[in-house]
Amino acid sequence: MSDRTAIVTGGASGIGNAIATRLASDGNLVAIFDINAEAVAEAAAVIEKAGGKAIGLTVDVTDRARVDAAIAEVKATLGRPTVLVNNAGGTLAGPFLDITPDIWDRALALNLTSTFHCCQAVIPEMLDEGWGRIVNISSSSVHSGSPGLAGYVTAKSGVVGLTKVLALEFGRRGITVNTVPPGFIDTPMLRQTVDSGMVDVDAQVAKTPVGRIGQPEDVAATCAFLISEEAGYITGQIIGVNGGRNT
Repeated sequence: MSDRTAIVTGGASGIGNAIATRLASDGNLVAIFDINAEAVAEAAAVIEKAGGKAIGLTVDVTDRARVDAAIAEVKATLGRPTVLVNNAGGTLAGPFLDITPDIWDRALALNLTSTFHCCQAVIPEMLDEGWGRIVNISSSSVHSGSPGLAGYVTAKSGVVGLTKVLALEFGRRGITVNTVPPGFIDTPMLRQTVDSGMVDVDAQVAKTPVGRIGQPEDVAATCAFLISEEAGYITGQIIGVNGGRNT
């Protein structure tokens, strides 16, 4: 096993689960953070059954006190975390004029402030190690916009900006920070959007140059590279995984 301990937020399903599974299969010790207690326990158990090492912690990443406590538990159980993948997030859809201040604040808390919390809590551990890798999962909607998702798109755009700032601040300390904006990826969140009638899968695949819907494993493979030693000269970058939809 590797001596690298990785935290993956929102890791109990979809893209986050694929990332956690891939990092574990590559030999990393993985801590999965997710608000769904049953799902996070099951996700960790599946990795363990496959021969990896993982723990699942119930964490609301918008709650800074819980984030801090969970990171302390990771350090005590698996060792100092030096890899962080901020994947947790969610869409809060609705027309712009129907967005209440509470919905707006929730969208930013879930998709942007949570990334701030986790980065600020984990980076000191990386500084002590003199090595760190952060991958922030943003969204391809930051390039194109998306009607009905003002809060989500705004928050994910902030994730891109935060990524660039952290890359500049900590590059000389051995820490790289990059963002991956997934494109049209087959996830439970996407399927909910499809079921609501907001998205036509066939139409979106037709717009994708490689001619298929993306899989969570496509994003996971990119994250696996970005946290590797070989990616040590890559930081502050936006690495799109979108089948050529945005270039």
